[in-house]
Amino acid sequence: MKGLSASQRGVTLIELIIAIVVISVALTGVLLVINYTTARSADALLEHQAVAIAEAYLEEITLKNYADPDSGVVCGTGEASRALYDNVCDFNGLSDSGARDQFGNLIAGLESYLVVVTVVPQGLGGITSADALRIEVSVTDSAGNSLNLAGYRTRY
Repeated sequence: MKGLSASQRGVTLIELIIAIVVISVALTGVLLVINYTTARSADALLEHQAVAIAEAYLEEITLKNYADPDSGVVCGTGEASRALYDNVCDFNGLSDSGARDQFGNLIAGLESYLVVVTVVPQGLGGITSADALRIEVSVTDSAGNSLNLAGYRTRY
Protein backbone atom coordinates (compact mmCIF):
# COMPACT_ATOMS: atom_id res chain seq x y z
CA MET A 1 0.00 0.00 0.00
CA LYS A 2 2.98 2.27 -0.09
CA GLY A 3 2.26 3.23 -3.67
CA LEU A 4 -1.13 4.93 -3.04
CA SER A 5 -1.22 8.67 -3.45
CA ALA A 6 -3.19 11.11 -1.30
CA SER A 7 -5.88 11.49 -4.01
CA GLN A 8 -6.87 7.81 -3.77
CA ARG A 9 -8.23 7.97 -0.25
CA GLY A 10 -11.97 7.25 0.23
CA VAL A 11 -14.66 5.87 2.50
CA THR A 12 -14.97 2.18 3.09
CA LEU A 13 -18.30 0.38 2.76
CA ILE A 14 -18.49 -0.17 6.53
CA GLU A 15 -17.95 3.54 7.25
CA LEU A 16 -20.67 4.42 4.73
CA ILE A 17 -23.18 2.02 6.32
CA ILE A 18 -22.42 3.37 9.82
CA ALA A 19 -22.94 6.94 8.60
CA ILE A 20 -26.29 6.00 7.02
CA VAL A 21 -27.46 4.33 10.27
CA VAL A 22 -26.46 7.35 12.39
CA ILE A 23 -28.23 9.78 10.04
CA SER A 24 -31.35 7.55 9.98
CA VAL A 25 -31.56 7.43 13.78
CA ALA A 26 -31.15 11.21 14.04
CA LEU A 27 -33.74 11.82 11.31
CA THR A 28 -36.23 9.48 13.02
CA GLY A 29 -35.91 11.46 16.27
CA VAL A 30 -36.47 14.78 14.51
CA LEU A 31 -39.51 13.44 12.62
CA LEU A 32 -41.04 12.10 15.85
CA VAL A 33 -40.74 15.55 17.45
CA ILE A 34 -42.30 17.21 14.38
CA ASN A 35 -45.15 14.68 14.39
CA TYR A 36 -45.81 15.22 18.12
CA THR A 37 -45.82 18.99 17.71
CA THR A 38 -48.08 18.92 14.67
CA ALA A 39 -50.57 16.56 16.30
CA ARG A 40 -50.97 18.92 19.25
CA SER A 41 -50.88 22.24 17.42
CA ALA A 42 -54.68 22.53 17.53
CA ASP A 43 -54.74 22.23 21.34
CA ALA A 44 -53.90 25.92 21.77
CA LEU A 45 -56.75 26.92 19.46
CA LEU A 46 -59.22 24.65 21.27
CA GLU A 47 -58.14 26.03 24.64
CA HIS A 48 -58.40 29.64 23.46
CA GLN A 49 -61.89 29.01 22.08
CA ALA A 50 -62.94 27.26 25.32
CA VAL A 51 -61.75 30.24 27.37
CA ALA A 52 -63.62 32.67 25.10
CA ILE A 53 -66.81 30.58 25.36
CA ALA A 54 -66.57 30.33 29.16
CA GLU A 55 -65.94 34.08 29.49
CA ALA A 56 -68.91 34.89 27.23
CA TYR A 57 -71.26 32.68 29.25
CA LEU A 58 -69.96 34.03 32.57
CA GLU A 59 -70.37 37.62 31.39
CA GLU A 60 -73.89 36.96 30.15
CA ILE A 61 -74.86 35.38 33.48
CA THR A 62 -73.29 38.01 35.74
CA LEU A 63 -75.08 40.78 33.84
CA LYS A 64 -78.47 39.31 34.80
CA ASN A 65 -80.42 40.32 37.93
CA TYR A 66 -79.41 38.73 41.22
CA ALA A 67 -83.02 37.84 42.08
CA ASP A 68 -86.01 37.22 39.85
CA PRO A 69 -87.39 40.68 38.92
CA ASP A 70 -90.98 39.40 38.98
CA SER A 71 -91.07 37.48 42.28
CA GLY A 72 -87.94 38.68 44.12
CA VAL A 73 -86.94 35.05 44.75
CA VAL A 74 -83.21 34.45 44.40
CA CYS A 75 -83.14 30.80 43.33
CA GLY A 76 -86.59 29.52 42.53
CA THR A 77 -87.77 27.53 39.57
CA GLY A 78 -86.04 28.57 36.36
CA GLU A 79 -87.56 29.97 33.20
CA ALA A 80 -88.66 27.65 30.40
CA SER A 81 -86.20 28.81 27.74
CA ARG A 82 -82.88 30.59 27.70
CA ALA A 83 -84.36 33.57 25.90
CA LEU A 84 -86.50 34.16 29.01
CA TYR A 85 -83.70 33.86 31.59
CA ASP A 86 -83.85 37.05 33.65
CA ASN A 87 -81.80 36.22 36.74
CA VAL A 88 -78.57 34.41 37.62
CA CYS A 89 -80.14 31.25 39.06
CA ASP A 90 -82.12 30.60 35.88
CA PHE A 91 -78.82 29.41 34.38
CA ASN A 92 -78.28 26.72 37.04
CA GLY A 93 -78.12 23.34 35.32
CA LEU A 94 -77.82 24.79 31.82
CA SER A 95 -76.19 22.24 29.51
CA ASP A 96 -75.55 23.29 25.92
CA SER A 97 -74.23 20.90 23.32
CA GLY A 98 -72.43 23.43 21.18
CA ALA A 99 -71.75 27.01 22.23
CA ARG A 100 -74.81 29.23 21.93
CA ASP A 101 -75.52 32.94 22.00
CA GLN A 102 -77.72 34.66 24.59
CA PHE A 103 -80.83 33.77 22.60
CA GLY A 104 -79.98 30.06 22.47
CA ASN A 105 -78.86 30.06 18.83
CA LEU A 106 -76.00 27.70 17.96
CA ILE A 107 -72.77 29.54 17.06
CA ALA A 108 -71.28 28.26 13.78
CA GLY A 109 -67.90 26.59 14.17
CA LEU A 110 -68.33 25.95 17.90
CA GLU A 111 -70.72 22.98 17.68
CA SER A 112 -68.23 20.52 19.18
CA TYR A 113 -68.08 22.20 22.62
CA LEU A 114 -70.14 21.13 25.63
CA VAL A 115 -71.03 23.91 28.08
CA VAL A 116 -72.41 23.22 31.57
CA VAL A 117 -73.34 25.94 34.08
CA THR A 118 -73.73 25.55 37.83
CA VAL A 119 -74.99 28.32 40.14
CA VAL A 120 -74.90 27.83 43.92
CA PRO A 121 -75.21 30.17 46.91
CA GLN A 122 -71.74 30.50 48.43
CA GLY A 123 -70.23 33.03 50.78
CA LEU A 124 -67.44 35.26 49.59
CA GLY A 125 -65.14 36.78 52.19
CA GLY A 126 -67.38 38.78 54.53
CA ILE A 127 -70.46 38.28 52.32
CA THR A 128 -72.84 35.55 53.43
CA SER A 129 -74.14 32.83 51.14
CA ALA A 130 -77.55 34.56 51.21
CA ASP A 131 -75.98 37.49 49.33
CA ALA A 132 -73.51 35.76 46.98
CA LEU A 133 -73.85 33.25 44.16
CA ARG A 134 -70.95 31.25 42.76
CA ILE A 135 -71.24 30.69 39.02
CA GLU A 136 -69.15 27.94 37.43
CA VAL A 137 -68.98 27.48 33.67
CA SER A 138 -67.43 24.22 32.46
CA VAL A 139 -66.47 23.93 28.79
CA THR A 140 -65.35 20.65 27.24
CA ASP A 141 -63.78 20.68 23.77
CA SER A 142 -63.80 18.02 21.06
CA ALA A 143 -60.53 16.54 22.36
CA GLY A 144 -62.12 15.94 25.78
CA ASN A 145 -60.19 18.70 27.56
CA SER A 146 -62.26 20.46 30.20
CA LEU A 147 -61.92 24.07 31.33
CA ASN A 148 -63.70 25.50 34.39
CA LEU A 149 -64.20 29.21 34.91
CA ALA A 150 -65.87 30.51 38.06
CA GLY A 151 -67.13 33.89 39.15
CA TYR A 152 -69.39 35.46 41.74
CA ARG A 153 -72.52 37.57 41.54
CA THR A 154 -73.48 39.39 44.73
CA ARG A 155 -76.56 41.23 45.83
CA TYR A 156 -75.75 44.95 45.72
